[in-house]
Amino acid sequence: MNLKEHYSKLYKESVNNILADNYEIDNLIDSDSDKRFGITLLVRPSTEVKDKIKKCINELKKVEPNQYYYPNSDIHITVMSIISCYDGFDLTKIDLSKYIEIIKKCLEYDQDINIQFKGLTASNSCILLQGFMNDNVLNEIRDKLRVEFKNSDLEQSLDKRYAIQTAHATIVRFRNELNQKDEFLKIIDDHLNFDFGTFEVKNFELVYNDWYQREGFVKKLHEFNVENNAVK
Repeated sequence: MNLKEHYSKLYKESVNNILADNYEIDNLIDSDSDKRFGITLLVRPSTEVKDKIKKCINELKKVEPNQYYYPNSDIHITVMSIISCYDGFDLTKIDLSKYIEIIKKCLEYDQDINIQFKGLTASNSCILLQGFMNDNVLNEIRDKLRVEFKNSDLEQSLDKRYAIQTAHATIVRFRNELNQKDEFLKIIDDHLNFDFGTFEVKNFELVYNDWYQREGFVKKLHEFNVENNAVK
């Protein structure tokens, strides 16, 4: 996949939809009755990168304060949704050790994984950071996970929604009507090629999470340290 072309196409299509008021408002983000939970393998950007992202988020927030903005603690890249969030998922009903064992088999411990966040893109429901990988290692890990989990008898829903191949991160979700749409989109346009920085992936996290990966709901289940061939 050519990520630059993919992000550009997504941006053009989504902005046209937003301009035509054909965008999706998330009605569950403030709901107390949202009980969708699952488990996810993810990575998090460095503090330095998140601080640059925060400055951009603050610009957007000044124009559209009533949208949902991801705090630094929640910004992440989904490596794989192992069990996609659904109402009724019970963490106590799975054998966590077996999931950890499979993931350990699939990770790379002798290669540097670097991800650059450069520019913004959009979907019909959110604003995203464009993530670019220095090589194909992350997708190779994803392919290994697909094979190993599908050959197991463990509960999983890999690729149930879509086959993830990118390194994007969501930073804004629409939870209300856009009141300053043109000004909001101009800020995004001004950041189409903005370099938010590059970080090395040193840890993968397996987490129990809600749909939005909010810190108050997320529980870290295991951390995989891929630096210096060490796993903890």
